[in-house]
Amino acid sequence: MWPFPRGARAAVSSALPDALLATDAALSRGLEDLFRAKEHEARGLILRWGGDLLVTPGHALPIIEARFKPYGYTPFLRRAGGLTWIEAVPLAAVVSRRRPVVNLVLFLLTAVSTFAAGALPIGAIPFVNFDPLTNPVHVLHGIAFAGTLLAILVTHEFGHYFTARSYGASVSLPYFIPAPPPFLFGTLGAIINMRSPARDRNSLFDIAVAGPLAGLAVALPALWIGLRWSRVGVIPEGGNVSFGDSLLTALATYLHFGPIPDNHDVFIHPVALAAWVGLFVTALNLFPVGQLDGGRIAYALFGSRHRAVSIATLGVLLGLGIALRSGNWIVFAALVFLLVGFRHAPPLDDLTPLSPGRYVVGVFCLILLIVLIPPVPIQIFGE
Repeated sequence: MWPFPRGARAAVSSALPDALLATDAALSRGLEDLFRAKEHEARGLILRWGGDLLVTPGHALPIIEARFKPYGYTPFLRRAGGLTWIEAVPLAAVVSRRRPVVNLVLFLLTAVSTFAAGALPIGAIPFVNFDPLTNPVHVLHGIAFAGTLLAILVTHEFGHYFTARSYGASVSLPYFIPAPPPFLFGTLGAIINMRSPARDRNSLFDIAVAGPLAGLAVALPALWIGLRWSRVGVIPEGGNVSFGDSLLTALATYLHFGPIPDNHDVFIHPVALAAWVGLFVTALNLFPVGQLDGGRIAYALFGSRHRAVSIATLGVLLGLGIALRSGNWIVFAALVFLLVGFRHAPPLDDLTPLSPGRYVVGVFCLILLIVLIPPVPIQIFGE
């Protein structure tokens, strides 16, 4: 009686097209000494065998890869329904044309936009209501802000890049995203395109965690140095921007200045502001959702429960926005839902568990998220 057509179910068939019969037979023979098959099915061009591995997943994967590669198939190992499944996916090695000029141009544009963000007062338009030639100190502020922020972002992204390359993964150079005024910080961060799946949860974890930890190695000293160059003063009347404290920045500020008197605030140096932005970006990336760094860490930790963790994280973001009356988290939750999503591609070997040491680091990353995230990141007070 339902007036709308139901979604079609995936067809599972044991009758393969003639073009696939020879390939299916060859791939099945390639598994005989490694796998005891109990079930076999095809879903479109994807071939699946369910049963038991006769060797460890880490030993089986490279052998199966080598046997499947001549036929243009890539094996994925996973566990479902009480069986170990080997899925043969027609996924050839990705060979893409490298265009480092694009990466370089985007980086230079980001350098310009972050310089402008650091050099221009909020709402200022160069040579319209603000003359940068008569305010050389703002030029120095722009250089200090842009240099520090780019150092954090570059270190973060190349932490991912070199770790991925060490595991033999196909990965692009970083693409930096410039954001000219009126965006406060001059950039929306950077991304790296993973062109091939991770080999296992351990390599997925290492690639994900390398970026935030590398970025912190630059951001934390920059915060400490920048606070030494900052000062405490009376909050001026009129419009101003307040950058919220996380537990870490609140502690660092207290160690430098002690209790802040009423009607006073810390006027932070551009280096400290860039460190605040770097720490904030690191915290956003550590949220365990989708394919953010934290999402990859969550997949390595929780496997198939990754989607549930991602949905719960979205609920936490919405709850933060409502409880703190902060539109920052509502906007970020919307971006996560629309642009990031909840899905994550599995590694080739989804059977080998994460090592105990990496579990400890994963818990540390969760604690790091709590320590780094400011409850109310940015508040703008009008005239």
